[in-house]
Amino acid sequence: MKKTRSVLLFGVLILSSAVSCRVASAQQAQKPLTNAGVIKMVKAKLSESVVVATIQSSPANYDISPDGLIALQKAGVTQNEMNAIVAAQKAPTGGGSATAPANADAGSASPAPAAASEPRWQMPSVTLVQAAGSQALTLEKTQLAETKTKPRTLASLSGDSAVTEGIQAGVNDAAWSAASHINNGVGGSAVMQAGGIFGGMMARRQPTVTYVWGVPGPTSTNVLQTATPTFSVNFAKAPGVNPNDFAPEIVKLTPAQNTCRLVGATRGKEDARSSDAADWEIYSSFVEDRVAVNLHKSAAGEYQMSPQSALLPGEYAVVLRPVSKTEKFSGGDVARNQRGGMMFNSIWSFQVSDNAQ
Repeated sequence: MKKTRSVLLFGVLILSSAVSCRVASAQQAQKPLTNAGVIKMVKAKLSESVVVATIQSSPANYDISPDGLIALQKAGVTQNEMNAIVAAQKAPTGGGSATAPANADAGSASPAPAAASEPRWQMPSVTLVQAAGSQALTLEKTQLAETKTKPRTLASLSGDSAVTEGIQAGVNDAAWSAASHINNGVGGSAVMQAGGIFGGMMARRQPTVTYVWGVPGPTSTNVLQTATPTFSVNFAKAPGVNPNDFAPEIVKLTPAQNTCRLVGATRGKEDARSSDAADWEIYSSFVEDRVAVNLHKSAAGEYQMSPQSALLPGEYAVVLRPVSKTEKFSGGDVARNQRGGMMFNSIWSFQVSDNAQ
């Protein structure tokens, strides 16, 4: 009988070891979680707590570049989920942050691992403050087009086909990234022509051109029923910038040929976007239709903003602008949508309806 029990115990030990090995192998074979995986969970309407827990417990292989985070936000990923993604990707192991089990032994010599620290930086955000609850607006990236037409007014540019075609087509960011290292006008011009922005322009190079910022589509998907909206704006942890150098504004957008909306325009060197030198005073003579606002700054990069008077029906946007008109930008940063260029390119569009109160 004693021998039989020993045999059974030995068999149980072997079985337990085999199961443990299989579990360990399965954990080692777990594939890293990516942006696409998180978006898939969000689209399946899993709760935020489940998504965050999965991010924290999974190996990480995320794209946390500005464009990657913008794509996540557009897909409906919440701020808490993006915070978890950034923390997981920046963890020393490149994976999720470990947390202590709820029933950990309080007398254990090893302290419980700390929870994931707050990310060092976050993408700028704009929230519509309402009595019934807040609504986060989607961060959009403006497209940049070029034309020979001088920027007297945005209305004068709205009928320019080079502008509308350029904003609709956009410019391949990877191509511009490569062109930015070709510090001459020939490389930049070749990429711009490939993007279709210089269609119809004369072959002879001009010393300066007009750069036009705009967003594709005739209208915004954010339709407001109030003509006096209040916005909460936060860019305190925007990557690569000093938040004290920028402030939020509201601008009126100009519809262009029912294809896009113009944000603003300025003159610049023809090869400005292929240069990494911070010598472009974009805002010194920038043409835009600004709305007078009431602005309350609670901390660096944290504001409450509302228009000083009721907005007429139409297309508008919250934008981020340099406090100093002579702030200098790198054309390469603008082209690659990073640091100051990312701030200037960011936009949160909205539409004031005809029945807004």
